Amino acid sequence: MQKKSGELAEWLFPLAFVGTTAWLIWHLPAFMLDWIPYTSDSMRAQVEAIYIRADITPDMVGIFGGHIDILDMTALILTPVFAFFGAQSVQRAGMEYEGASTIDRIALFIGRVTMMMIAVMTIVMLYEVFMRYIMERPTEWANEMTLWFASFVFLTSGFYAMQQRCHIRIFLIYDMAPRWLQRVFDSLSCLLIVTFAFALVFGSYKQVFVNKLYKWELYGSAFNPPIPATLQPMVLIMVSLVAAQAVLNLIADWNKEPEIHTDEPDPEEIKALKRAVGQD
Repeated sequence: MQKKSGELAEWLFPLAFVGTTAWLIWHLPAFMLDWIPYTSDSMRAQVEAIYIRADITPDMVGIFGGHIDILDMTALILTPVFAFFGAQSVQRAGMEYEGASTIDRIALFIGRVTMMMIAVMTIVMLYEVFMRYIMERPTEWANEMTLWFASFVFLTSGFYAMQQRCHIRIFLIYDMAPRWLQRVFDSLSCLLIVTFAFALVFGSYKQVFVNKLYKWELYGSAFNPPIPATLQPMVLIMVSLVAAQAVLNLIADWNKEPEIHTDEPDPEEIKALKRAVGQD
């Protein structure tokens, strides 16, 4: 993977991915109503009423007479396309982990998507400040939208942090152990992560997908976005991705030479910082 980063495509694809994914999330009830059989007519009627109030394009005719219109289907098709080409175009930045494999491009792309969400969240906050204090016409949606984006940023950044090996670790005993024992520690750590992910998904699947997602539970504010319906499934998805990335890290690092971690400045890290600011 190349070491230089910053090409236009590397930022356009994540931004486009954020746009199409946001459209899909907002119009997700259309897909559930058309593709998921509801066991309760009252639940279906409740979700349908919520969707009709929130539909951005209520005048567009649904495909085959359903709720999914041409824009919804276009977003559904373009989202994996943007993800594929975005993962192909992503390049490792100077400060990022050097041992990234081809499959790690997914985590790197999610990292770029997270950056775009932070940018969008900042724009929303600036817009709210302008409307509230300059125009004296505060919005009903900016606060909840910012909270929504911040929650997604928190979840997706954890996946990226796992790929970068930049999560918090304590090396006091680890550095003292021989390499074979370090592999035991790494395997045990990975096993614990995978076990936690499995237990979380297995134990909360019904609560999350039946009681939150399928009912399309709303936040309860004036804007009333579906934060509970979308964030709780996202927690399970990202925890599963973190567990999968932990397994990939274990495989990739299995034959690495032992590293000694000290409080002294790392010369390689200093060089990476200089490369990142263009002083190499």
